[in-house]
Amino acid sequence: MPGARVRGSAAVSSPGAASDGRGAARAADPDGDVATPTFLHDHRRLAVAGAAMVLAVVAIYVLLPQVVGLNDALARLGAAVWYWLVIAVLFMIASFAAYVALFRGVLGGTSADDVRRRLDISASYQITVAGFAATRIFSAGGAAGIALTYWALRKAGMERRQGACRMVAFIVLLYALYLLTLLVFGTLLRTGALPGPGPVGGTIVPASIAGVVLVGVGLIALIPGDIERRLTRLSGDHRRLGRLLGRLATGPATVATGVRTVIDYLRHPRRGALAVAGAIGYWAAQIGILWASFEAFGGEVAFAVLVQGFFVGMVANLLPSPAGGVGTIDAGMIGAFLLFEQPAEIVFPAVLAYRTIAFWLPIPPGVVATFQLRQTVAEWERERHGSYTSESKVTVEAT
Repeated sequence: MPGARVRGSAAVSSPGAASDGRGAARAADPDGDVATPTFLHDHRRLAVAGAAMVLAVVAIYVLLPQVVGLNDALARLGAAVWYWLVIAVLFMIASFAAYVALFRGVLGGTSADDVRRRLDISASYQITVAGFAATRIFSAGGAAGIALTYWALRKAGMERRQGACRMVAFIVLLYALYLLTLLVFGTLLRTGALPGPGPVGGTIVPASIAGVVLVGVGLIALIPGDIERRLTRLSGDHRRLGRLLGRLATGPATVATGVRTVIDYLRHPRRGALAVAGAIGYWAAQIGILWASFEAFGGEVAFAVLVQGFFVGMVANLLPSPAGGVGTIDAGMIGAFLLFEQPAEIVFPAVLAYRTIAFWLPIPPGVVATFQLRQTVAEWERERHGSYTSESKVTVEAT
């Protein structure tokens, strides 16, 4: 809460514990919802993830340059222009600010209720930065960060269905811009409307895939909002079948609601200005980090190539990785810029600098934010418990 100092233990008490099947204990919530994602308490997984990160970095930045004949690629790191690296760090800070704005614009909602009051700037920062750390330390395409964010929303008092819908809207808005950029810049580069190399594999192929996915996402919005009720009614007197159909329809209905929320934001810019600006700002700041990293080593990359190479390289995040995209994104981004005919002796150190600033630097503040978030959640629970006690007492006295 604004201006409030959080006191008490960082741990959130709970009646039991569950396991996610991978060794990470999770404290069970009283309402049976998603359990507390105590990622940073599993020391064995942290050790394995850390070792995997180191091995991946060595393979990408030490062994690969030797294989392709660039033994002096890492030696160029000492020749970086320092102030460009400072600019890259400033862009990294800007990306955090934009991500917090996106969080507030979508997940914080617009109504002046207790949930929005709890999800103030401080809490939004803690959730987003802690989510960054969880995503980077653990793999599974960002699932750890999503789980932590959803858990925090529920602890803030958000209804389960509302929280799921807003999470979908958050992800759809962020990655719809990603897909739209791939489509636009890939097409413009391939047709020559924008200067720069236009290889088929880096332009029209990802642009076509992005277009198909965007159409698919748009079609999801056509799923009726009352599909659960319709399917239940179609089952007639078969109650078990009706319940089953209703449960099966819950997922598509939730996703459709999230997609329609994003469309509503885009159709009414004043309502969704903070969310859209945050999403655009986040991607722009990430590209800014990469641009400054190239400039630090004397790389002159055309703007369209820089943007398209960044987003094509980020596709590698979908591939399996030992920890949060380590190795896969590095290799994907290096491969993307080599595909766009950029000099390898510039690409290797530039991508290494980008990944150091965009990936490694946020981890320490993310770990700190995780413990701050646990304190904040503990404060929310004390507040809700105190409110419940007060209301119960009034009810008893009134009767």
